[in-house]
Parts: sequence; C-alpha cells; structure tokens
Amino acid sequence: MRTLGVDTSNYTTSAAVFDAAADRMESRGILLKVGAGERGLRQSDAVFAHTKNLPQVFDGLIPPGLRLDAVGVSDAPREAEGSYMPCFLSGVAAASAAAAAAGAPLFRFSHQQGHVAAAAWSAGRSDLLDAPFLAWHLSGGTTELLLCVPDRDRIVSCRRVGGSTDLSAGQAVDRTGVRLGIGFPCGRELDRLAIACAEPP
Repeated sequence: MRTLGVDTSNYTTSAAVFDAAADRMESRGILLKVGAGERGLRQSDAVFAHTKNLPQVFDGLIPPGLRLDAVGVSDAPREAEGSYMPCFLSGVAAASAAAAAAGAPLFRFSHQQGHVAAAAWSAGRSDLLDAPFLAWHLSGGTTELLLCVPDRDRIVSCRRVGGSTDLSAGQAVDRTGVRLGIGFPCGRELDRLAIACAEPP
C-alpha cells in the first residue's frame, strides 16, 4: 500500500510518500520564511507561503506511474470542536486534488494526531497505537498531556487531560531564540548550537 501524506501547519510545508510493503518513506519539507526578529506569521501569509511551496514539495516526490492507494492530510490543529487554522486549507486543497487524480480515498486527521502517530512509528513502536496510552505534545503552541486511544477510522483519537495553562514549551524556546538573534522558528538552530557547544573547562 502506498500512501501520500500532506501537512501545511505553522511553520513547515510537508509531504511524504510511504510504501508499506517496502517499509520505505520519502519526505519533503520547506520551512516557512519569517522575517528577522519576528515571532510568527499571519495566517494569510502562511496560506500564501504554503500555496507557493506545495508544487516544489510535490516535485519528484511521486514518480511517474506510481499508484497511490490512499491520501492523508492534516485539516486542523487538534481533534476538538472549533479547532481551526486557515493554513491547513492549502494542504487540504492539494491533497484533495491528488486523491481525486489518483482515484484514491482521502483521509483527514488533525495535526496533533499526526504528531502522535509519527512519534510512535519513528520510535518503532506502532504497537502503542493498539491500546490506550498517554502522550505529551510539546510544540510551538502546545504543551498538552493527551489520552490517546485507538480509533478505527482515524488511527488514534487524542483528548487533552493536562498541560500548561500559560506559556507553552515551544514558545519558551522560540522567545529565547529570537532574543539570541536566531531566525524563527528557533528549535532546529538552538539544537544545532547546543550540540556544537563545548562544555566549559
């Protein structure tokens, strides 16, 4: 089974093709550009950036003649009523077109569900998705403890059971990075600096 996945969250335009039979994945991602000293993008600017990035992300990702069996896309930040960000519309439009062209079914997930499923898969623990478990979701706008339960239609369903009530972990990282003069979002560059830093004598 070959599946295309698309995600257009803040702040990366992402797509991947996963071949389950070969257990092989190819992914592409482009960070959205944020001005120096800025701490984010307006949603209208994010939608425009994703719309520009998607053709480049898709270019060469799907080899000619490759048959897709399913297409998945993130359509909201969280699996909760009223959870909405316009930036996801770009991905939904591209994924819907790809599914229609391939004659494949389209599956919608929240960005948060994608994080949880990707973490389990990349850790080699897809079996975790077969029973209830707790997971922390730490990102630019989220510090949440989630109760995750198997879901036949959406792989895993996530419900917030705890978390921060003010500043999220990602906001702390980004605000620190901006004060250090690092481009937003700051996580990758702070990681690089931390790894390169020599311990004091």
